[in-house]
Amino acid sequence: MSADDFIVTPWHVEGDIDYDKLIKKFGTEKISSDILNRIKKTTGEDHFMLRRGIFFSHRELNRILEDYDKGKKFFLYTGRGPSGHTHIGHLVPWVFSKWLQDKFGVNMYFQLTDDEKFYAKPNLTLEETSKFAYENALDFIALGFKPNNTKIIINTKNIQTLYPIAAQVAKKINFSNTKAVFGFTNETNIGMIFYTALQSAPCFIEDKPVLIPLGVDQDPHFRLTRDIAPKIGKQKPALIHNIMIPGLSGPGGKMSASDENGTIYTTDSPNTVKKKINKHAFSGGQTDIEQHRKLGGNPDIDVSYQYLRIFFEPDDNKLKSIYDDYKSGKMLTGELKAILIEKINEFLAIHQEKREKAKDQIDQFIFEN
Repeated sequence: MSADDFIVTPWHVEGDIDYDKLIKKFGTEKISSDILNRIKKTTGEDHFMLRRGIFFSHRELNRILEDYDKGKKFFLYTGRGPSGHTHIGHLVPWVFSKWLQDKFGVNMYFQLTDDEKFYAKPNLTLEETSKFAYENALDFIALGFKPNNTKIIINTKNIQTLYPIAAQVAKKINFSNTKAVFGFTNETNIGMIFYTALQSAPCFIEDKPVLIPLGVDQDPHFRLTRDIAPKIGKQKPALIHNIMIPGLSGPGGKMSASDENGTIYTTDSPNTVKKKINKHAFSGGQTDIEQHRKLGGNPDIDVSYQYLRIFFEPDDNKLKSIYDDYKSGKMLTGELKAILIEKINEFLAIHQEKREKAKDQIDQFIFEN
């Protein structure tokens, strides 16, 4: 695969992604400084993930903000396909959703698509995807959401609520649309073909506009949803996209729950985190200390630095200091990895404690049909 080639679909991400090219390819809009200023004016602050372009693209976010300024509320919706344990990449849109929910005072729906992962993964049973859905829900709750304004939808458990909406959506999507967007063939099972209708259903669960924070790889589903929304008398969902979080092995693709060595799970022990990062985290450093001191490292391709930039170091001044020290050769790769290990383990110590408490709270979050 050449440097100019990359693949981004809901089921497969590969290559070094050029996000400007992806915006053109998907037909989305880059988040402008005007939108950033507008969010900052409304919320009183700007989130570091916005400042740093971790959330980089949108569809009609400006409409949501304009309506909100006029007193019209929206609601939030995001989700997870439960094919494995939660990793730190999954947390990015969830943490940002929590910030949006707190700042705008809106309801939140979190969809766990246990059916879709059963259709998409030949080796997974429904029992397994259901188990992963429960595990993923604990991680979501542990981020501080409250049950009074946050509900978790599990497709196979909440089908009674979802199906009447999905049926309206499904009637307006034809097979040629899904083939064109997803590349489906005659061998594709019909569960996959129908699935977009179910993923669309939470967009219309309230009679208000919806804003969906999500990884950009999931955008194709909602392109179809936006096309059919007016045909069923609904407003088009608005989207805000985050970049793909790389696996430990380096730039290109995204962190995958099925690649144990390339992934930091929310349930990893401090020692496991340390071993994984020290052994597997792609380095932007030189081949030896002498060369590194002389030539410096490349933080832009260094995975440890990227994890700090994306999630684990919200302080811009501290991040810049790390960037400059690493680039100049003053900071070694091992020292950079040590900073990340400490940051991740500090975060996970608190998260795992809250995750344990979430086991007693989960029933309060499950959407009631």
